[in-house]
Amino acid sequence: MTGNQQPPAQQPADNPRAASWDRAYSDGWAPWDIGRPQSAFLGLTDAGEVVSPVLDSGCGTGEHALMLAERGIEVVGVDLSPTAIQRARAKARDRGLAAEFVAGDVLELDRLVQATDSGPRFASVIDSGTFHTFDDADRARYVHCLAAVVREGGMLHLLCFSERVPGNLGPRRISQAELRHAFRDGWSVERIDAAEFEVNGDWPQERPRAWLARIVRVPD
Repeated sequence: MTGNQQPPAQQPADNPRAASWDRAYSDGWAPWDIGRPQSAFLGLTDAGEVVSPVLDSGCGTGEHALMLAERGIEVVGVDLSPTAIQRARAKARDRGLAAEFVAGDVLELDRLVQATDSGPRFASVIDSGTFHTFDDADRARYVHCLAAVVREGGMLHLLCFSERVPGNLGPRRISQAELRHAFRDGWSVERIDAAEFEVNGDWPQERPRAWLARIVRVPD
């Protein structure tokens, strides 16, 4: 899928997990949907670390993808929520930006996103709060799917809740050791920096602490 071609939105009934995520947007409780990019990814982009073409994995309503498109970077956003994808497409139209948005499961990236003639499509991936939603089995599946669409030498920039976030509200907490274990095969974890996950006013606690990881695709 290229250019302005837009596939039909996958309906929540097509995927049991999709209905739950779609309700977060349709019911209005999505603390991660802050109406702007996370500062962590703005910084990486301004530093030249996000290289075109880019996959925004779990793109939500598209603020990261649109920020990249505004800078002339080729980007594809994928999200499980049809409501989020519809809002992302509307934002792209309103802002006159050429970002592609696909409604579908990031656990099926190898089927959703076509490779180029020379192989995997993406030089960079942004993951803003997607990895930390998965259990152990789906983590492994997700890492495998990412490997199928990221070029050798490509970068994954991953922002997730850290184990330093108190309580159990929200997603699963992730340690540095867990990140390194998940990406032990076919990837190299170059760095993991302390960060914060920006949330909107729906979040009742202090701003969550996070890890921002830079992970490189290497030969298996």
